Amino acid sequence: MERARVRRRRLTLGTLAGLAAGAFALGVALGEGRAPQASVASTLPARQLAGERIVAGLSGTDVSPRLRAAIHDGSLAGVVLFSANFPSRAAGRRLIARLQAIRRPRPLRDPLLIMVDQEGGQVKRVGGAPNASAREMGARGAAYSREQGRLTAGNLRDLGVNVDLAPVLDVARPGGVIAETERGFGATAPRVTATAIPFAQALQRGGVAATAKHFPGLGAAPENTDFAVQRIGLSKARLRAVDEAPYEAFIAGGGDMVMLSTAIYPALSPDPAAFSRTIATGELRNRLGFEGVSITDALETVAVRAYGSPARAGVAAVRAGTDLLLFADLAAAEAAAKALVAKLRAGALRRGEFEASAQRVLDLRGELAAP
Repeated sequence: MERARVRRRRLTLGTLAGLAAGAFALGVALGEGRAPQASVASTLPARQLAGERIVAGLSGTDVSPRLRAAIHDGSLAGVVLFSANFPSRAAGRRLIARLQAIRRPRPLRDPLLIMVDQEGGQVKRVGGAPNASAREMGARGAAYSREQGRLTAGNLRDLGVNVDLAPVLDVARPGGVIAETERGFGATAPRVTATAIPFAQALQRGGVAATAKHFPGLGAAPENTDFAVQRIGLSKARLRAVDEAPYEAFIAGGGDMVMLSTAIYPALSPDPAAFSRTIATGELRNRLGFEGVSITDALETVAVRAYGSPARAGVAAVRAGTDLLLFADLAAAEAAAKALVAKLRAGALRRGEFEASAQRVLDLRGELAAP
């Protein structure tokens, strides 16, 4: 089922950008304008407002008292799960049901974001679809990748997972880690666009949010950012014409989420993409018009460690304009949340922008509610 927000977003893209704002302005000119209602995010205390910017992981299938308390208090927007959280399908399904059953404050009772990396090939957290790597889906064409997206949505929804941290939209250049690990749909932007976007759209029609990654493109990186700092030495023109092109198509098609890379793109910014306002806000939102939820790559990796603690990295990502901070470890997530609350209360973060990001996350949670 294609969700309403996807259809609404399509109406505001491309030549229709700014239509809603223009209609409102016209209404004001005619004396018919109304003040917009306050968002849910604007009513939240700092602790819960910060919580809507945080995703954390857990070990095994036990919900610790600390994790339960964080969810109960509204201090987490979601949970990321890995293979260890799925010793069996039944165990994983029970775990997710327990997480969603934790009582939360009334404004935050929509489903938690339950995320997995279910790309296919070498990167799969649970058994079942997709039944091929991204490279194979790209080689077999749009119809095949669309069917794999449909099957993957059914596979994940059966478990209670509502966000897939896929597909990879990086252009898989020869010699790069994306190509070597078969995580890319193709070696050219047109091939990636033609085959990865149908996979993403089928996921979303099946009730699972798709996440395009790793913006603005990791296809030229020789190594994974989990293990080393990566600098992508492509020109701004090349990045925009090639690497960002599949993301532009994803956005135009109503894509829900975009993951920002933690690599460095010197032609755009001296900072990792997730920490760069030039990239997270300038390229992704202002240039490409993305209106959905942006998320960091994992913030405990080697590529991030060079830039300070996870808490410091989290604050940097929020200042850049990235909506969600992704942590595998609850302690790191708690440290980041504490830092965000302190910065908010001190007036060191832009409150209006912070609320807008939190509201995007709240909107997505509401749209992922079971029909």
